[in-house]
Amino acid sequence: MSTSDSDVPIPEPPGEGQRVAYHRDLEDLNAGVLRLGALACEAIPRGTEVLLGGNLAEAQAIIDDDDEVDQLSLELEERCFSIIALQAPMAGDLRRIITITKVVGEIERSADLMINVCKASRRMYGAQLTPKIRGILSSMSGEANKLLKLSLDAFADQNASLASALADIDDALDQLNTDIVEEIFSAHAENQIDLGAAVQLALIARYYERIGDHAVNIGERVTYMVTGWLPEHNGMLRAQSRRKAIEDGGAGTDTPGP
Repeated sequence: MSTSDSDVPIPEPPGEGQRVAYHRDLEDLNAGVLRLGALACEAIPRGTEVLLGGNLAEAQAIIDDDDEVDQLSLELEERCFSIIALQAPMAGDLRRIITITKVVGEIERSADLMINVCKASRRMYGAQLTPKIRGILSSMSGEANKLLKLSLDAFADQNASLASALADIDDALDQLNTDIVEEIFSAHAENQIDLGAAVQLALIARYYERIGDHAVNIGERVTYMVTGWLPEHNGMLRAQSRRKAIEDGGAGTDTPGP
């Protein structure tokens, strides 16, 4: 028995309830990123206290707490993939979700770096640090924490100006990294710290410096979320221009971008 066209059900467009649920999912993702960021930010001063105070029990507690960071980061990524698959977001929403997947990775790696600080602190347990080294480490911790918090502020507020400024703000942390390496060499030369402790301290300084780099990366992703532009686009345009110049026989070798 045949059915008429009128008997075939016509799917209805997404209703208001579905749109509300979709936007609620996006807001939940934002909140999850900020919660993940808060966990990473909390780990920085906690890990620094372990480094300067030698509390081995607290070091293990921070390492154990990283499981929560890992769990939340995986949940956020899976929710992003689910929304992309089920909702097929377009334009700004798609950039927002892609940005979240990238930002989650940067935050998770920042938290991992503080785990590395705790493990290095255990390896150099009992080493006596000079007052200057302790002071620089404390400053590096503060700068790293500030940068990560500012990057999260830029994400929460979709503030492209703040996001772009992070690279310049990171210069202070880079300088501290240079300062502490010089001080480590000096302290070792004067037999104030042994070689093993010197190596661990150099690694620890690098861990703090890398947190700043991750914050700058978050800023670049926020800029992409807001404007659709990444620093890599400049390189892409230069590569395309060089390729075209070769194809044209060397004519027009000027390249766009800085």
